[in-house]
Amino acid sequence: MRLKVNLLMVIFFCFNAVSFAQPVAVPWWLSLEQGKQNFRAGEYGAALILFEDARRDRRAMYEQMERDFITFLSINEVRRIGDSLDRVERYSYERRYTSASKALEELYYRIPKTTFNNSATSALAAFDRLKNYPEAEYWIGEVYRVEGEFPLALTQYRRAYSMRETLEDPGFSTTLQYKISAILRTRQEYVEMERLYLSIINELDTLWANASILEANNSSNGASTTPAPYAQASASFARSAMTRTLTEHGIDRFMELYRYNNGIVEQAHRLLGFYYAAQGRSAAEQHLMFSFLIQNTIIIDEVKRRRYDFTFSDLSALLREINRSELLISYINEVEYFKTIYYFGNSLYRNGKTSVARTLWEFLASQPQSGEWQNRAAMQLRNPRPEQVVEMP
Repeated sequence: MRLKVNLLMVIFFCFNAVSFAQPVAVPWWLSLEQGKQNFRAGEYGAALILFEDARRDRRAMYEQMERDFITFLSINEVRRIGDSLDRVERYSYERRYTSASKALEELYYRIPKTTFNNSATSALAAFDRLKNYPEAEYWIGEVYRVEGEFPLALTQYRRAYSMRETLEDPGFSTTLQYKISAILRTRQEYVEMERLYLSIINELDTLWANASILEANNSSNGASTTPAPYAQASASFARSAMTRTLTEHGIDRFMELYRYNNGIVEQAHRLLGFYYAAQGRSAAEQHLMFSFLIQNTIIIDEVKRRRYDFTFSDLSALLREINRSELLISYINEVEYFKTIYYFGNSLYRNGKTSVARTLWEFLASQPQSGEWQNRAAMQLRNPRPEQVVEMP
């Protein structure tokens, strides 16, 4: 009896030893998440391996599903059904073609069935798109970027952007454009950088592209409420109307009237404005005006979230509110708030709007917090001139 028990124990331990020795397959999406954790911990080599595993395993999975579906469609009875996706799907369930059914379930999870127009051929073609994993391509690019391999990072970002139709978050395509632009700036490929920033603006900035000017409805005490459409006109007219308010009534009135909370395009306007300012181009003014407006709108919205009765009066009062919030201090550093104001003033001066330019320089000159921009603004007040910009964005 004891011999029998010992034999069973030996068999049990041998079986489990073999089981533990077999590697457990990790889903591709989990490999990506584990890679992100390693990346954030600074373990870039391990992260790169996991990102490449995720890319390879996803491709292998959808290639297998594609083969399964092709095999199913090749069956004589299925071929006689024709291209009707509904009938093909129903046949797979009724006749228990499990592989084909699972492939279709996965496909519908990733892509709405309605987009295939009831075509089995269209559904089959979609598997080829799903083999791509733009998120993995992006994170591989991130590893190359932090390791200083900018050409390889640029290739990865562009590859991810070319696969943008399969992004789980379609809005991430804009992040990819910004990543590409940042490397182009580093490599001094300014023409392509400019093209990308303009593409972001034209695609995502409805106020710039469609000229829907948003003017806040002001109460008698000057408090702003929710912005409403002010006019529909040409884009040039919209920008001219905003510029006219700025020139004729000053910065404070401009900020009382207008709000524009489109943070996704702020960086494109700002860096394009810096680029044009470095070249001495008059177009810098309007891009920096948009950046300035978006920055301050986001700041005012955050201040009002904490103080519902807040009313904008001037930039100095707004800065005092900023200094009460670590979040806003971090934000103005991130968006180069004081640098934006300085070059906005310079671009206004270059275009002959000297009074508004002086107002911005006076604000900076009174704020030690603005650092080098305080000194540069003070110099402009003493000896105003179109500054010869030697720095690029």
